[in-house]
Amino acid sequence: MQTQNRKRRVLPSLLRVCVVVAIGLVLLPLAPLLIATYFAYASVLQIVIWVWWCTRGVNVLLVYSDSANWHDYIEANILPRLPASSVVINWSDRRNWKWWSLPAMAARFFGGTREFNPMIVIFRPLHWAKTYRFWKPFKDHKHGKTEPLHALETKLFNDLWRAGIGTAN
Repeated sequence: MQTQNRKRRVLPSLLRVCVVVAIGLVLLPLAPLLIATYFAYASVLQIVIWVWWCTRGVNVLLVYSDSANWHDYIEANILPRLPASSVVINWSDRRNWKWWSLPAMAARFFGGTREFNPMIVIFRPLHWAKTYRFWKPFKDHKHGKTEPLHALETKLFNDLWRAGIGTAN
């Protein structure tokens, strides 16, 4: 009796493994196509940003939300120091974004899916965008460790100044 129960459990798991392997073999040839599509999208998005934003003096994208952990700090200490031409979007209002808008596409692409809010992305013609992720430094700041936040801020504003986008600290 126990042997029959074991056989009944082994057969479905063996069938699952076979199905997963079969699906993997079918999808494997698609991997290069998916990778090529990703890089094509990245390149086109970057070029559109260079042409549409950078030629108009827009070099900075700030994405943040209404979180009590950083909202007031960003509005008091970071936002006033960014160029006036910066694009600022609020993650808390993302339901109202048009999915095809350039700020929304840039935020989703350069932010990814983890630790992307708040973040600042710097765009320079013929250079890949540079992303500054503030989620972890703000988490540390919340627990009394202010150095990571101040270090990232310093790096951001020094890089902006070196790129000729912002003013010196």
